[in-house]
Amino acid sequence: MSSDNAAPDNETVWDVVVVGAGPAGASAAHAAACAGRRVLLLEKAELPRYKTCGGGIIGPSRDALPPGFELPLRERVHAVTFSLNGKLARTRRSKQALFGLINRPEFDAALVEAAKDAGAEVRTGVAVTRVEQHGPAVPDRRTVAVVLADGETVLARAVVGADGSASRIGAHVGVKLDQVDLGLEAEIPVPPTVAEDWAGRVLIDWGPMPGSYGWVFPKGDTLTVGVISARGEGAGTKRYLEDFIARLGLAGFEPSISSGHLTRCRSDDSPLSRGRVLVCGDAAGLLEPWTREGISYALRSGRLAGEWAVRVAEAHDAVDARRQALNYAFAIKAGLGVEMGVGRRLYAVFARRPGMFHAAITGFRPAWRAFTKITRGTTTLGDLVRTHPAARRALAAMDRG
Repeated sequence: MSSDNAAPDNETVWDVVVVGAGPAGASAAHAAACAGRRVLLLEKAELPRYKTCGGGIIGPSRDALPPGFELPLRERVHAVTFSLNGKLARTRRSKQALFGLINRPEFDAALVEAAKDAGAEVRTGVAVTRVEQHGPAVPDRRTVAVVLADGETVLARAVVGADGSASRIGAHVGVKLDQVDLGLEAEIPVPPTVAEDWAGRVLIDWGPMPGSYGWVFPKGDTLTVGVISARGEGAGTKRYLEDFIARLGLAGFEPSISSGHLTRCRSDDSPLSRGRVLVCGDAAGLLEPWTREGISYALRSGRLAGEWAVRVAEAHDAVDARRQALNYAFAIKAGLGVEMGVGRRLYAVFARRPGMFHAAITGFRPAWRAFTKITRGTTTLGDLVRTHPAARRALAAMDRG
């Protein structure tokens, strides 16, 4: 063991410790381990574990996966039915697959295995209570102390917080939130005759409350049915899900899982680091504000966090560590931050005029083409607005209301 990886009392110091083994954390651990660093991935749950999530894998998610990763797809989507609060339903189809659907327990566990194969060590059933960058638990200025619930302290040269939307590491960094929404979801087993009707097709329903929508994602013999709306509309969101399920003719089937989850979007000026600690994914409030899609943001920001955490770990003083952390923040803001900015504008318009969105995507061919390009990953929201004057003008016109 080199002196760089040992504390004064000969206790091991990891190069990078990642907190949280979801898509963001597993991607960060994989990236850091691929750089040849000693990486520890901590997860409070035992894997596999359920997460409230539709499980849609769009092009940007696929492109951010580790090389050679085999997606555990349950369905390939070629058609989307759009409806406006249960009315004006129209189905649009594509010869090419638009995106894929996965079950999160399988997907997350496979990502963790990829991180282990790259050399990361994984510990599950381990809760982190806090991180400390000063004080008696920290042997020197190059070290961060990760304090576990059982009192154990793990030392690292850099820490990546990927511990979800209620992140303890995010609180340490000072993450600020701009938009909080409540998602409710049911996993509903259905007979083969019902499953066949949904094979290869999803439903997106623009909901009755501002900014709300619902979805049906088929995964073999189970339908993932969910809705999302602004936090503070809990009763209305619950009614929407109940009405949505009943309208679909699914009320007679008992859900195997019913769950809820808060999604949180960062504000523009929210920090992404503090000292030698970086945050990514939900812990950083990184997700698309309009659709609240988070898997692609988790994978992309996780990979960047892992790569820059290696540089932070190599920094020999606070100035250099700060420089590397700022470079990470710049990389996030130049890519995902631009997409989030466009998403915020779309969300504001959608919340006011969902009917206009429905009419555009079901009846205006360029809007449907844009949807297919984004889901397949041939463009992003940011690129679409940046490179297409018509899209830029249309968004500006919608901004004006």
